[in-house]
Amino acid sequence: MNHFFNSLFLPWLDVLALAWFGMWWAGYVWYTDHRETTRPTLRRLMDNYIREWIVQMVGRDNRMLDVNIMRNLTRSSQFFASTTMLILGALVALMGYAEKAAGVIAELPFTQQVSERVWELKILLLVIIFVFAFFKFSWSIRQFGLASVLVGATRKTPADAEEYAVHIDRIARLSTFASGNFNNGLRAYYFGVAALSWFLHPLLMMVMTISVVYVLHQREFRSKTLQVLAGG
Repeated sequence: MNHFFNSLFLPWLDVLALAWFGMWWAGYVWYTDHRETTRPTLRRLMDNYIREWIVQMVGRDNRMLDVNIMRNLTRSSQFFASTTMLILGALVALMGYAEKAAGVIAELPFTQQVSERVWELKILLLVIIFVFAFFKFSWSIRQFGLASVLVGATRKTPADAEEYAVHIDRIARLSTFASGNFNNGLRAYYFGVAALSWFLHPLLMMVMTISVVYVLHQREFRSKTLQVLAGG
């Protein structure tokens, strides 16, 4: 038993890298999604466009366009959900070949030598990340499905303005929830790349974590796509 726990012992640099990884991921999610700010972001602009789309949808006689939009959004989540399951299957299979894989990586220059148990912990981190991504994508599929039902239940001429506003808000909120879960699933893929670098060295993981946050920040706050959506 003591030998087992000793084999799980992480050097202080690995502990620091793991804490650094979790801190930056949680901090970035709070910074982009939960803090109060008027600064435009990719997701917030798209939330506004989703609401505008739903408002326009109500006045259309033929809503096949809206059905196709919802279908395409759902397919994107389905694609990533199925891909995530394939990745998880590969990671679980890799658990059985941890010793061989560790030997191959150990031959690379500047890699850290660790025990087989620690190597399995690194694989486990990737499993946790992609399980998180799967739950986000699958919940996004469910929410888009519920929103599509509400689209089908929308009357062209609502009984009164208040009912119109409530129904529009309900569809828009469900769609933005689904979009947010899809976005968080994609972020997990980005941070999965940073976690993958832990197999080589904890310092590389710390550098990759910062790099991932930088790339995400550039795309969500400073990209040309954002400028176009904002009318710039």
